[in-house]
Amino acid sequence: MNKSLNYYAFLPKSISSLQVLYKAAIRRRCPQIMVTAALNSLSMPPPVPSPSSRRVAVIGAGAAGLVAARELRREGHEVVVFEKNNQVGGIWVYTPDSEPDPMSLDPTRKLVHTSLYASLRTNLPRESMGFQEYPFTPRPDEGETRDPRRFPGHREVLLYLQDYAREFGVEEMVRFEREVVRVSFTAEGRNWEVRSRSCKSGDGGGGELDDENYDAVVVCNGHYTEPRVAEIPDSWRGKQMHSHNYRTPEPFQDQVVVVIGGHASAADISREIALVAKEVHLASWSVADETYGKMPAYHNIYQHSMIESAHEDGSLSFRNGEVVLADIILHCTGYKYRFPFLDTHSIVTVDDNRVGPLYKQVFPPKLAPWLSFVGLPWKVIPFPLFELQSKWIAGALSGRITLPSKEEMTEDVKAYYQELEASNIPKRYTHCLDLDQFEYNDWLAAQCGSSGSEQWRKKMYVATRENRKLRPETYREEWGDHDSVSEAYKDFSRY
Repeated sequence: MNKSLNYYAFLPKSISSLQVLYKAAIRRRCPQIMVTAALNSLSMPPPVPSPSSRRVAVIGAGAAGLVAARELRREGHEVVVFEKNNQVGGIWVYTPDSEPDPMSLDPTRKLVHTSLYASLRTNLPRESMGFQEYPFTPRPDEGETRDPRRFPGHREVLLYLQDYAREFGVEEMVRFEREVVRVSFTAEGRNWEVRSRSCKSGDGGGGELDDENYDAVVVCNGHYTEPRVAEIPDSWRGKQMHSHNYRTPEPFQDQVVVVIGGHASAADISREIALVAKEVHLASWSVADETYGKMPAYHNIYQHSMIESAHEDGSLSFRNGEVVLADIILHCTGYKYRFPFLDTHSIVTVDDNRVGPLYKQVFPPKLAPWLSFVGLPWKVIPFPLFELQSKWIAGALSGRITLPSKEEMTEDVKAYYQELEASNIPKRYTHCLDLDQFEYNDWLAAQCGSSGSEQWRKKMYVATRENRKLRPETYREEWGDHDSVSEAYKDFSRY
């Protein structure tokens, strides 16, 4: 699919750039709205205010929140970061604990933020994962406490984020063990009221409340905590759980497990469970109905099309005609965007996992630049994308970067949604960028006056994606593109 037709087009600043854009629009059959917006931008150039310092609340101290805080302060803003945990790292802070509700559907349950399992390793090379201005390179000088592998374990990513926070003094901006419970307009409508409460051990979730006013709010709370689950008929009486609560394979000893999912976590967890389970049956929507067979190199993993029906005796029927008597269903079915603290009077909504309306995945047009989101896109290299989004937000808040008018941003969002619909792309894939991420990053970089996506980073992403398909068992251990690695380390020498 090609979502980049008009999504990443930015308004020209001169007649010559307009001519280039117009020719590109004709050549690529872009909607007329793209050219019309460009013409309007020439006739009514927006004023550029002098740079200003704002008081900004950042919600979350994971990777997105850390880089947002750094870029905001670099731009001269006063920054406060709210973090529920007692350390930085967000989802990369592993805990063996899981939620009491294995499906994470009970709204009163005690929440566990992370979805990491004990053996998880990155599915991207560390060189490509890192922030542009802070490379993610091995640290052999720190000995056995660090993981030097190209595809390291989750703890190494956490240590990298902690290194980043210390290097740039981000931790001093963070209020740890402080949960944001409400973000709303002030009565005057001029800024945001942020209500937070202490969630230190012993408070029982009922710590003291504190209300503060901020000029702007940047939402960085992540989107790997609220599970999406597959619909299983009510006649099923067996056990179910979501991969959010999966940590180790031992609980599945000698069981028949049905895993639902078609992405990396489903495949990785299936292979790990197969080491102890009697059988693992991997069901997916993304394969043909007649699909059935053993996974190569495994005697007890069977690949299926999706579940068609469930029965009271514990058996499941698949679309391929196979029937399995299962002990448990494990949902590796992804996550929902959720912002329980955010009150925008329905200006921003979540509809079928589309957060919108958002201009370029970041700004709600009616509330820009005073409300923004970092890190919504998925199927991307996350950290460099977070970095560029944060630079753009910081510059827009200071006035150094001028956003289009609310009307122009709204029209851009409408055109993008129409293009997705015309391409039969479901709403829930609005934030899935995949290969379009590089054009998106380049667009952001152009707005900020920064460097865009490096060629070696693009090549690493594409190579890893292909290697994962061809050699899912060993792609992490067999890296053959040494030229890209060499190019990366030449870039790293500048930092």
